[in-house]
Amino acid sequence: MELLNNIAKLHTTELGAVRIKRNLALDCDDCVAWCREQINAPEAVIERRGKNWYITVNGCIITVNAYSYTIITAHTI
Repeated sequence: MELLNNIAKLHTTELGAVRIKRNLALDCDDCVAWCREQINAPEAVIERRGKNWYITVNGCIITVNAYSYTIITAHTI
């Protein structure tokens, strides 16, 4: 899968990190590492719709831009 093959390119902006932490109530220093771990989980469901990847895993949805591998946002389900 293209996203998993390029997982090392995963990143976010400073505002994106704040948004992800707030939306998921995360208490961690590195939300990109947290997201990378979730995306690599065996139970993760990854689908591409248009320009974004949507990863559903452990009660949340992570949105990643398919071209830049930027984590845009994450929400609980």
